[in-house]
Amino acid sequence: METTNAANKQKAGETPVVTTQSLQAHKCYIKTIRRGKKRRLEETPKTKDSNKRGKDPVPSQKPDKETPATVQPVEELLTIELTPGDPGKVTKIGSKMIEDVRNQVVNYVRMNKDIFAWTPQDLEGIDLGVITHHLNLDPSIRPVKQKKQHFGPEKDKIIQGEVNKLLTARHIKEIQFPEWLPNVVLVPKPGGKWRMCIDFRDLNKAYPKVFYPLPKIDQLVESTSGCELLSTMDASQGYH
Repeated sequence: METTNAANKQKAGETPVVTTQSLQAHKCYIKTIRRGKKRRLEETPKTKDSNKRGKDPVPSQKPDKETPATVQPVEELLTIELTPGDPGKVTKIGSKMIEDVRNQVVNYVRMNKDIFAWTPQDLEGIDLGVITHHLNLDPSIRPVKQKKQHFGPEKDKIIQGEVNKLLTARHIKEIQFPEWLPNVVLVPKPGGKWRMCIDFRDLNKAYPKVFYPLPKIDQLVESTSGCELLSTMDASQGYH
C-alpha cells in the first residue's frame, strides 16, 4: 500500500492490526486502477483501423474462419426409407456401423414403423388414459389476456394453416371466453419456413416452481458408458 501514514503494530501472541488513512487508501486504489488500464491499452495490438488520436482499435467484426451454424456429426449419416419408395418417412443411421448390426437395426425399425407419428393427424385417437397432463396453476394469480399482435397478411396465412392442422387433428378446440389468452410467435426456420410457437411466459409465472430439476447432462452422458449403440428421437412438432 502506497501511503506514509500507515501503521503496523503487533504484539506477541496477538492478531496483527493494520491501520491507515482512508483518503490515502482511496488514492492508492485509484492509482492502481489507472495503472491496470494503461497496461491493458499497451498490450492491445494496434490495427490499421486505429486512428491517430490514440483511441482503442475497433475489433474486426468479420471472423477469421466461418463457424458452422450447427454441430456436425462425427460421421456421415445414411438416410434410410422406412417404407421403400416413400421419401417422406425416413430415418438416419451411422455409416460406420458394422453392416450386420446396421441391417438388424434397419429391419427392426421398419418392422415397427407404425408406432411413429409423422403428422399431427397420426396422433388422432390416442386414449387419454395413456397420459393426461393438468396444469397446477396458482389460484391466487389473476389470468392474463395478452394484447393481440398483428403479423400482416403473409404471416396470418401461415398461422391459420398451422391452426387448421391442429384443429383437424383435434389437438385444440375453439373457445369463446378464454381465461388465459397468449399470442402466437413465428420463429424462422432454416430453408425459409416458419415455426409457430405459443408465448406461455405469463402462464409459466402462474405455475409453481418445480424443485426437482431435470438430470444433468454429465449424468446422462455417463449413463451411456459401455453402450455399443445410441439412438435418439426427434419431436419435430413438440413446440405446441
